[in-house]
Amino acid sequence: MTSNDLNAALTGLHGWQRVEHDGKAAIRRSWRFGDFHQTMAFVNAVAAVAHAMDHHPDLHVSYNRCTVLYTTHDAGGLTQRDIDAATRVDALPEGRATA
Repeated sequence: MTSNDLNAALTGLHGWQRVEHDGKAAIRRSWRFGDFHQTMAFVNAVAAVAHAMDHHPDLHVSYNRCTVLYTTHDAGGLTQRDIDAATRVDALPEGRATA
């Protein structure tokens, strides 16, 4: 994706930030939850999205927090698949009320 394409795509995503991960462009967002069970429900919903899309994020999970990071490793950075996956994660009911 060009820088302009990325900037346009990011305007449609709530709370996602462009970051560098292992020297590659990536996008990342964190959510905070009330307890471990809510966190794990969200993680499992993200896993279902990943499985359906065959596109898997890096997840960092703690008691009441989850950070999701997308980059397309084999493409060397961000692609439309990352934006599409982030859009689907944003739409999860488990993650809408928290950020």
